[in-house]
Amino acid sequence: MPTAVTRGRDLDMTSDAIDEVNVLKGRLWDDGPQFDANKDKQKFRNYESACDRVKNFYKEQHEKQTVEFNIQARVNFKKTTRARMSIWDAMEMLNTLIDESDPDTSLSQIEHLLQTAEAIRKDGKPEWMQVAGLVHDLGKLLLLFGSEGQWDVVGDTFGRTAHIFRLLETTDVFSAVVGCQFSDKIIYPDTFAANPDYYDKVYSSKYGIYEPHCGLDNVMLSWGHDEYLYHVLKDQSTLPEEALAMIRYHSFYPWHREAAYSHLTNDKDERILAAVRAFNPYDLYSKSDAPCDVAKLRPYYEGLIAKFFPPLIDW
Repeated sequence: MPTAVTRGRDLDMTSDAIDEVNVLKGRLWDDGPQFDANKDKQKFRNYESACDRVKNFYKEQHEKQTVEFNIQARVNFKKTTRARMSIWDAMEMLNTLIDESDPDTSLSQIEHLLQTAEAIRKDGKPEWMQVAGLVHDLGKLLLLFGSEGQWDVVGDTFGRTAHIFRLLETTDVFSAVVGCQFSDKIIYPDTFAANPDYYDKVYSSKYGIYEPHCGLDNVMLSWGHDEYLYHVLKDQSTLPEEALAMIRYHSFYPWHREAAYSHLTNDKDERILAAVRAFNPYDLYSKSDAPCDVAKLRPYYEGLIAKFFPPLIDW
């Protein structure tokens, strides 16, 4: 059975490869950050070197992220408290996924979180945005909380939309669940051919049961680390909606980079899109900076954590 160290190393390798593909596919938003102005982004590995690992990951994800799975994931979330701990304790728990003896392993999870937050801080962004950077990947704790694999933890959120009516208001009763068409803006869209929902008459239609511009609050995104963390924090923090959007949608590349799902978005989504785009470069490009001094930075960030979170969080 894979150990936490082995699973963590695999998670990091896959997650890093995915990020490298996104770096090479994307452009910095017009309001570009200052922290990476002198960084040579050509130093990231080229697309082909990451392609095989990433494609195999997405193939599995796209086959298994069905409406049925997503509904059950949310039911399980409602029924289960996986842990009760502070934000900093969660960061340290996530850090156990790293094999520190492996010289080829990328920066640890806690270093990535701190690097992201520090880059945001360096650019003089508000405290709530620094905190969003600090916590944005804590949903990867799902790997320690019994996820089915990496495919339901990391990767691009691809907007597997479904109207769930009253389902999320209860844990055992729901009215109906349907989906809508997969976007061709999703990376490796051909791999959805193995997903049973791809052939469903309703699930494969453009709108499914939706009204035009119903808003992203009324669709169900593919279950993963960002969607999980959003549901954990939305009622257990005082973060503004822009910070929660950065957390929830930072992997939703088909929307914030490729302008997919515009037929479903509303005015609120258009407003928060700017925040998500502003956050994305800090997530992608801060990783190659010098490692952070965790002990030195801890007091500052624990002070920020106390401003936005209670002492203990239900995970």
